[in-house]
Amino acid sequence: MKQNAITALSPAKLNLFLHVTGRRPDGHHNLQTVFQLLDWGDDMRFYPEPHGGCTLASDMPGVAPEDNLILRAANLITRAGNGGTGVRIEIDKRIPMGGGLGGGSSNAATTLLALNQLLGLGHSVTDLARMGLELGADVPVFVYGSSAWAEGLGDLLTSVELPECWYVILRPDCHVSTAQIFNAPELTRNTAPITMSAFFAGGVRNDLQPVVEERFPEVRKALKLLGKTTPAMMTGSGSCVFGKVDTERRARAIAAAMPGSMAPVVCRGINRRPTFITR
Repeated sequence: MKQNAITALSPAKLNLFLHVTGRRPDGHHNLQTVFQLLDWGDDMRFYPEPHGGCTLASDMPGVAPEDNLILRAANLITRAGNGGTGVRIEIDKRIPMGGGLGGGSSNAATTLLALNQLLGLGHSVTDLARMGLELGADVPVFVYGSSAWAEGLGDLLTSVELPECWYVILRPDCHVSTAQIFNAPELTRNTAPITMSAFFAGGVRNDLQPVVEERFPEVRKALKLLGKTTPAMMTGSGSCVFGKVDTERRARAIAAAMPGSMAPVVCRGINRRPTFITR
């Protein structure tokens, strides 16, 4: 059934650890990580239009239309659905680009899910995840919409239930290129695979972090600042860093003590993405 409009939170994610366990012949890397979804991210709105085509009403400076994952996802699913109805998309961006919080991948997944519902296309979640993988390795986890243990390219997913906790995130004012970091000659690429129980026992790290710290002093500074009050780690390929905190009150106290230049955010880890609002 077609809906009149859909409003959705496009959630950010954290990588609670990230190990690079090998490099494939095609140059891509095998990974192990845990994706933690957050109750914070970008607000997206989807409206059907009588004319065909997909339009993004919000400006996204620095992103060419052909590289915009929202438009690519919209065009991909409307072609697959053979629908004649168009769609207008609006977004309020909070997740920084090049921050390691999965903003583009989450936006793409939210677009696939929302348009499937809005236009009554009838694709299964498995179908949508397969489409999402064409757009990026991190898109399927947002399509499935649950925190997950991930291996392979980050696309082999096992849903996990993570303890509820709060996070303080610092957002240094720099953009980190994922490709640049993964191509760095000094990157550790042979971390031994671990078990899920070993992750819960602790002692994990982000193999990309030393490479980013060397190239981006702002990230090193953020890690040092946050690390004074709680253990801090970089998420994804950076630039954002996070610390896990037991209570909201303590998280907000830590964030309030951080400099405004680090754009601190307090958010809660969730195991399922929020449901869409339709009207």
